Amino acid sequence: MSSKLHYSDLNIEEINNQIIKLKKELLELKIKQKTKQDIKPHLLKNIKHRIAQMLTLKTLSKQKHL
Repeated sequence: MSSKLHYSDLNIEEINNQIIKLKKELLELKIKQKTKQDIKPHLLKNIKHRIAQMLTLKTLSKQKHL
């Protein structure tokens, strides 16, 4: 049983929802960072990377449907 998500199986609406969720997580981490709370810095990079992946998938799926 694989725990990895298969992002290529998502439709555009699911991708948009995932992007919104990730941006909220990123905002929460940035707020914690600015208020001097303890955070794990690698999480910021990880979330930014996943947002970039989702945006790339969104672009590719739009091009595919044209």
